[in-house]
Amino acid sequence: MPRRNEKRWSLRRHIPFGVCLAATVAAALYTPRPTWLWIVLITGGALTLLGVYDLVQRSHSVRRNYPVTGNFRWLFESIRPEIRQYLIEGDNDEAPFSRSQRSLVYARAKNESSERAFGTLRDVYENGYEFIAHSTRPAPPADPGTFRITIGNDQCERHYSASIFNISAMSFGSLSANAILALNKGAKLGGFAHDTGEGSISQYHQEHGGDLIWEIGSGYFGCRTADGNFDSGRFAEKASSAQVRMIEIKLSQGAKPGHGGILPAAKVTKEISLARGVPMGEDCLSPARHRAFSTPIEMMEFVACLRKLSGGKPVGFKLCLGHPWEFMGIVKAMLETGIVPDFIVVDGAEGGTGASPLEFSDHIGVPLREGLLFAHNTLMGAGLRERIKIGAAGKIVSAFDIAAVMALGADWTNAGRGFMLAVGCIQSLTCNTNKCPTGVATQDPTRQRALVVDDKAERVFNFHHNTLAALSEMIAAASLQHPSQIRPHHLVRRVADAEIRLFSQLHVFLKPGELLGGCREHDFYGHAWNLARPDSFELP
Repeated sequence: MPRRNEKRWSLRRHIPFGVCLAATVAAALYTPRPTWLWIVLITGGALTLLGVYDLVQRSHSVRRNYPVTGNFRWLFESIRPEIRQYLIEGDNDEAPFSRSQRSLVYARAKNESSERAFGTLRDVYENGYEFIAHSTRPAPPADPGTFRITIGNDQCERHYSASIFNISAMSFGSLSANAILALNKGAKLGGFAHDTGEGSISQYHQEHGGDLIWEIGSGYFGCRTADGNFDSGRFAEKASSAQVRMIEIKLSQGAKPGHGGILPAAKVTKEISLARGVPMGEDCLSPARHRAFSTPIEMMEFVACLRKLSGGKPVGFKLCLGHPWEFMGIVKAMLETGIVPDFIVVDGAEGGTGASPLEFSDHIGVPLREGLLFAHNTLMGAGLRERIKIGAAGKIVSAFDIAAVMALGADWTNAGRGFMLAVGCIQSLTCNTNKCPTGVATQDPTRQRALVVDDKAERVFNFHHNTLAALSEMIAAASLQHPSQIRPHHLVRRVADAEIRLFSQLHVFLKPGELLGGCREHDFYGHAWNLARPDSFELP
């Protein structure tokens, strides 16, 4: 008896396929055929053929067991991100940016009001909730145009006055030509910087003349020899451009630290070939490590070389923090050689990229705040903090995001995906498919045509301006006039149901020169400092 029932249930799996087959046969035999019967015949026939294919194909077990209906699984899987984003996702569900965050960027980019009625939607008693403590004597809001810092120490000849909010590294090739044009024009309108990404300086970065931070990655794109080594002559030629304001050596990026990259030959267009200095018809490789240096001391010598070749422009490096002793080894090399970079950009593990192995994006690299605090403390403890500016990047889209990282030691901030949202990105999560629906992350000329440069450039400018205007009002409430005045005691975090603490109580902050005086071996900073070597990235 049980076997009969099992057989009956087994046959039920094929009922939809049987109905399609029966409808097709009936429609085929019936004459004459009115229009509706032709529809039944064509539709039923197509589904019957699909069911036959499902039964004979060998790749998908579900389709072999459930002909016709099994295909709905793939249909629902394909539209799941859109269904979740538009119908199911909560306002504060982050994936990776919440609806609330995206709506904020869109409103500010369009110059629309970002005000909210009826109070906060956040649970202010939830662990991790953060806020800025305000003053009983608020200050008048300052002009956001004054929110700038000077980058360049005593070894730099051509200092740069930078906005505290700039466009993070995103290469032409990852982003479309129109996206690069819009970002750079927006940067020009707003007087802030546009990081080229390691894909080098393309014609689209140059068309509107916005300030550039030229990122030099391990592939040395734009300044490489035929065999992939650093070419000092090509570098000096491009670095001499008045549009290039700073040089940034990329050690690693937050989304995939320690991982190289490859742009397949099929995607190396003529424009990408010209910008990167790589031949068409060959894979474009970005190694995981640099060839120009192999030790911290050699790295500092490379910094000095780039500074000289660029005519004295600010030179620094970007990294997602990994082994703490390696960063400390770089700092020890600064002390030993006397060569001090002008800036360091700390990229958080929560940073984005067009494509990354899941394990790298989820489980490798130090998150921004921890990495930033470590870099700040190490430089402070080594007595170098006043000579080196620190930039911070990693999911920064709001005025509070800027304030929070500046309280932990950042001098300025960079945003990548925030500015992508400003030029029209809808977080479709298709950056790696070349099928971006808004023309932002694609090289398809028909798709990127949808992105109108002049309109989106205005939105880039608006997003930058309105975010800094919001920051001005926020810090004025705390009686501050400039973001550089934000300190750890201005920020507060809930750590338990009935307990809140100032950032200054939550985190350790080293004093100037503290590491040089010797730290206890069991102390985290002291232990890592003792392991660090200026002559090698390896452990002793």
